[in-house]
Amino acid sequence: MATPSSNQVTAKAHTNIALVKYWGKKDEDLIIPQTGSLSLTLDHFYTETTVSFSKGLKTDTIKIDNQLVNQKNWQKIHSFLNIVRKKAHINLPAEVSSFNHVPYAAGLASSASAFAALAAASSRAAGLSLNKKQLSQLARRGSGSACRSIFGGFVEWIAGQDDESSYAMPLKSDLINDIRIVALTIKTSPKKFSSRKAMRLSVQTSPYYKSWIQLVKHDLAAVKITLLNNDFSTLGHISELNAMRMHALTMSSDPSILYFNEATLRIINSVKQLREKGIECYYTIDAGPNVKIICKEKNVSIISKYFEKIFDKNRVIVAKPGSGVTYE
Repeated sequence: MATPSSNQVTAKAHTNIALVKYWGKKDEDLIIPQTGSLSLTLDHFYTETTVSFSKGLKTDTIKIDNQLVNQKNWQKIHSFLNIVRKKAHINLPAEVSSFNHVPYAAGLASSASAFAALAAASSRAAGLSLNKKQLSQLARRGSGSACRSIFGGFVEWIAGQDDESSYAMPLKSDLINDIRIVALTIKTSPKKFSSRKAMRLSVQTSPYYKSWIQLVKHDLAAVKITLLNNDFSTLGHISELNAMRMHALTMSSDPSILYFNEATLRIINSVKQLREKGIECYYTIDAGPNVKIICKEKNVSIISKYFEKIFDKNRVIVAKPGSGVTYE
């Protein structure tokens, strides 16, 4: 039996942007993905979460940004805390306070940083001493992409077949020193279709889903080679193509789901125009309208100023590669 910490524990985790996407589960309960994926952890967007377990509480008390969560979110976090309690062999209620420096449910990976931070803080507060692999496995149970946010830089999520074999691991590449992300947060309100619901629809109804599984295997292998060879151009090309193929799944599902809006399409065309002018950059888009532009440091200023003329300056955010989970 683990001994819960007598003090509260605070952990910080950053979001990640998938360059080769995770889209669809083969086990809904354990959150085992249909395919592997590969991401880059970002420094700008993050979640800080504080957890303590106490006999003085009647039930789990959960706040996000100083507000008590609704019943749906309470149940989701409560269920995750039950996994931690089971691992630690304790039965104490928890007090959770989380601050999200990421727009919620807008395609900016808020759940990745949220559950990575929660996994780190709650496991340590419960008296567990997990290594990074074990922490990645635990974070995955809250949100699949959260397993990647345990680590910094480039990260691969190995799909696996069960709870033990599905986890993330960091990948080395000198590209980490030069790669930048220009995030265009054109919409910060929650999306109508959650990623979880959209993934399920894609798996069940898209006629292209079997092809997607094969394409991701190819893309993942190819991107890992680009990281070894420090080949930014091929990395950007594959990331852009992989994102569009993922969105082809959502658009070909029944009912059809379109995450893009007018601004999304405008950015896609602008990125292509910048490339034609010799400014190398590529776009990637998760489940939402917001676009992340992949570029090298030398082009950050040009790209940022270009989009600041189109959108509000505050909606253009430059992110560098971020670190893995830390404790305060």
